[in-house]
Amino acid sequence: MPFKADKIWFDGEMVNWADAKVHILSHALHYGTSSFEGLRCYKNKNGSSVMRLKDHVKRLFDSCKIYRIEIPYSREEVENAILDTLRVNKLEEAYIRPFVFRGFGELGINPFKCPVHTSVAAWNWGKYLGPDALENGVSVRVSSWSRPAPNTFPSLAKVGANYMNSQLIKMEALQDGFDEGIALDAYGYVSEGSGENIFMIKNGVIYTPPTSSSILAGITRHSIFVIARNLKIRVEQHLIPREALYIADEVFFTGTAVEITPVVKIDNIPISNGKRGTITAKLQDEFFGIIQGKTPDPQQWLTYL
Repeated sequence: MPFKADKIWFDGEMVNWADAKVHILSHALHYGTSSFEGLRCYKNKNGSSVMRLKDHVKRLFDSCKIYRIEIPYSREEVENAILDTLRVNKLEEAYIRPFVFRGFGELGINPFKCPVHTSVAAWNWGKYLGPDALENGVSVRVSSWSRPAPNTFPSLAKVGANYMNSQLIKMEALQDGFDEGIALDAYGYVSEGSGENIFMIKNGVIYTPPTSSSILAGITRHSIFVIARNLKIRVEQHLIPREALYIADEVFFTGTAVEITPVVKIDNIPISNGKRGTITAKLQDEFFGIIQGKTPDPQQWLTYL
């Protein structure tokens, strides 16, 4: 399915997909001064809904605050722009990309004289790591690239510049024949994937790195906390040494794009029996049950169009 739709919301107006253009000297193109979010719209028996809309928009504003980018719209206006973009493109299911960036005003490191632009695009996008990944899992490697050390790049901000590190991790993994890479933090502990949070399960307990391990505080990650606790499964945030992954009972990625994807092999070492684990499958069932309208949504994560 091509990455394309009819309209993109751009600075308060719906413009044709091909006309959503920026100046070649836009600050974001040269210095990475952009922030973005990834959301999904799902269709179920009750209609089409966006998963955790308000939480994603809040994180967008938080990321911009860290980088001193003032979004010229309110949270409510951005939320409405997301819903309007889906409606105008008649998308019942979609991936959604709100995007805030500094355009052209003056070239140089100082960004303050560059205007801030806001856009929302949406299109049909399948499973990020392939159509079979949710059931069969993926093979990953521990990257030679580490996540930024504390007080270098703020990992809690979801911004364009931070993803240069992610690209190095992803490209290395793909060129070596793996589906994805896992980065360690500056101290050698497990951090996250190139664009996913990571969890491991050992003796019935779910473990995940803390935010101090240079991770993005994922919204799907938080969804796992809530779902697991509702299922009476203990979740703990701990520093995780690399070798703990090899002897885990189960490992999985989370993220808006990957949803909940099992990791079945790391550095060519099978995780347990090399198949999706029972707890991972149970978490998937609960997660997709909410999205598909089959189970209650007590947290009101779904915003219907």
